Amino acid sequence: SDMETSEKIQKSGVLQVFASLLTPQSSCTAKVANIIAEVARNEFMRNPCVDAGLIPPLVQLLNCKDQEVLLQTGRALGNICYDSHEGRNAVDHAGGAHIVVDHLRSLCSKTDPASEKLLTVFCGMLMNYSNENDTLQSQLINMGVIPTLVKLLGIHCQNAALTEMCLVAFGNLAELESSKEQFAYTNIAEELVKLFKKQIEHDKKEMIFEVLAPLAENDVIKLQLVEAGLVECLLEIVQKTVDSDKEDDIAELKTSSDLMVLLLLGDESMQKLFEGGKGSVFQRVLSWIPSNSHQLQLAGALAIANFARNDGNCIHMVDNGIVQKLMDLLDRHVEDGNVTVQHAALSALRNLAIPVVNKAKMLSAGVAEAVLKFLRSEMPPVQFKLLGTLRMLIDAQAEAAEQLGKNVKLVERLVEWCEAKDHAGVMGESNRLLSALIRHSKSKDVIKTIVQSGGIKHLVTMATSEHVIMQNEALVALALIAALELVTAEKDLENAQLVQILHRLLSDDRSAPEIKYNSMVLICALIGSEHLQKEVQSMAFLEVISKLRSHENKTVAQQASLTEQRLAVES
Repeated sequence: SDMETSEKIQKSGVLQVFASLLTPQSSCTAKVANIIAEVARNEFMRNPCVDAGLIPPLVQLLNCKDQEVLLQTGRALGNICYDSHEGRNAVDHAGGAHIVVDHLRSLCSKTDPASEKLLTVFCGMLMNYSNENDTLQSQLINMGVIPTLVKLLGIHCQNAALTEMCLVAFGNLAELESSKEQFAYTNIAEELVKLFKKQIEHDKKEMIFEVLAPLAENDVIKLQLVEAGLVECLLEIVQKTVDSDKEDDIAELKTSSDLMVLLLLGDESMQKLFEGGKGSVFQRVLSWIPSNSHQLQLAGALAIANFARNDGNCIHMVDNGIVQKLMDLLDRHVEDGNVTVQHAALSALRNLAIPVVNKAKMLSAGVAEAVLKFLRSEMPPVQFKLLGTLRMLIDAQAEAAEQLGKNVKLVERLVEWCEAKDHAGVMGESNRLLSALIRHSKSKDVIKTIVQSGGIKHLVTMATSEHVIMQNEALVALALIAALELVTAEKDLENAQLVQILHRLLSDDRSAPEIKYNSMVLICALIGSEHLQKEVQSMAFLEVISKLRSHENKTVAQQASLTEQRLAVES
């Protein structure tokens, strides 16, 4: 494997001679394969080995019975494939992978040292063959390598070298979606958890984590891992490492708590661990929130957000004081706080605010005030969650909507964020909250505050959104403005060209029925203004609306008749 020697071998032309010596009959075949394996450890020698035509005879040797020949051949092919596109292609072309997979199957149950050594080399060869190559990984998966590797892991868990090779091979394959489906039909979860429990060294645990993380993205495997007892292992690691400042312990704490949150993303695994709010796992996760570790605070808040994915869980958690814990956590991160923790805690509060019965309880607990402390934040993810939380809280809560809608600082910030073109999510949520403040409060004072802060033009723009739900929310809010405070808003509505936009929405065949309906309701309200009425008359609305009288949607057709009558009277 010495570089100088390899160069001399290459220049001498002996590689071409080797091709003829690689025959099952030759007594020096194993030695030749060994030399090739050593030479191919040098990157610059891999292509010359392919060019010298060594791959087809090496692949043929995989069919022989001599263990030493098989061992050295497996090494040679594995080294030639390492990081070499040409090497892999040549092995693929010669059908080498298929023969190796068959060997793994037939040797799988043998536990003698020679067989285990051969299994380790073959696993390594397949790993080098398919590493970071989706096509070749898919090929191995289709050959059924996954159940064989899982079986290998179970039988040979005492053999460190072979176990390690299996883990690296799993890590290689587990990224592919098709592999996860195959893994789900094996007992991989059980085997990995069993292996994990035995590990003491950080590097070995890390290796298993690298396989667990991609596998745990699959909901079926999530549940299998929970049932195999992974959660208990993770909680134990958290307990052992939480107060340590060693680099390895900090890494293990992060990986364990992140994996815990990932397991809670599956509906079944999450519900199993919630156990009606009485589960020991749920209780342990709750204890992370007041912790002094930012990583645990983050994982705790994300876990609560994941538990808060159905009404029953949300109601139970709010009734059992989780809101105060989250507000206390937010309080610790107001000044120069940790952005990821802020984002996670706000996500949890937003989810908890979804059930109708929770809204009033959370408002009276002071959640709105706690959230408003983050109005100054310049971080779009925090802004986005803050807006979503407030919008959830005021849904059908007139008093809270009025109180927030009269908060000039809030409304001014919303208007500012409505122009955040670089952050579509923040822009959309700001518009939706502006509209919600009007729709839920139905308050003249709120409308005046929004007009004075320059919010009208944004609501008009929102009516042209590509999302029907946002268009609708904007039109309903604008109809309330026109009904309650038309004089105050008249100028802004005119400048924002609302009438032209409504004409466009009503003329467009692609507009949803509810958009057409609410546009007509709004037109009827706008003609209460002399200026806007003139605009309506100048744009031939009657023609568009008379066509809608025969609309297939009865509600639209009825509203078209009413609107036509109103416009005819006014003209």
